[in-house]
Amino acid sequence: MLSGRRLNLIDPSPLDIEIEDIAHGLARVARWNGQTTGEHIFSVAQHSVLVEAIAQQINPRAGVKTRLFVLLHDAAEYVIGDMISPFKAMIGEPYRGAEARLLASIMTRFSLPNPVPKLAQDLAKKADRMAAWHEATVLAGFGREEADDVFGAPDVGSKALGTLLAPMPVGEAQALFLSRFNSLNAERAKGGV
Repeated sequence: MLSGRRLNLIDPSPLDIEIEDIAHGLARVARWNGQTTGEHIFSVAQHSVLVEAIAQQINPRAGVKTRLFVLLHDAAEYVIGDMISPFKAMIGEPYRGAEARLLASIMTRFSLPNPVPKLAQDLAKKADRMAAWHEATVLAGFGREEADDVFGAPDVGSKALGTLLAPMPVGEAQALFLSRFNSLNAERAKGGV
């Protein structure tokens, strides 16, 4: 990692995980295998902030630990990249196992519950599917009906998401992700639940 940490992919240690490495990596990983409109990729870092914003709209009373988990739901991809779901299914358990071990270490590193509570997992999944619907229709060339069939119709309109659906330069996406993480972490430090 650029921080100088060496991360063992077979047995990742929480001590070798830094938020700056996560933000750097996620800002450089393209969603949709880079097959999106615009001059810049739509990064996993930006997607993560989008998913957290949608989760906050779905459940405005979600606690700060839940929102941190939602923000970090794809954090393992800073090391293993983002694969389309059909390919993940083809690889199967080896991929899922590596992803689960890495995500567990990330949760431990940032003092989040491990295993993640079902409520947080369910909120992240719902918000993730809504984000995918918006990304598909705004950035990846899907029609609304096709996106409805694949992801289900969203409860949150794209206008409510502001500029989060506009692909941004890598440095901006990295800064956006770090800023959101730091904001949530500061809220937690002040006693946020």
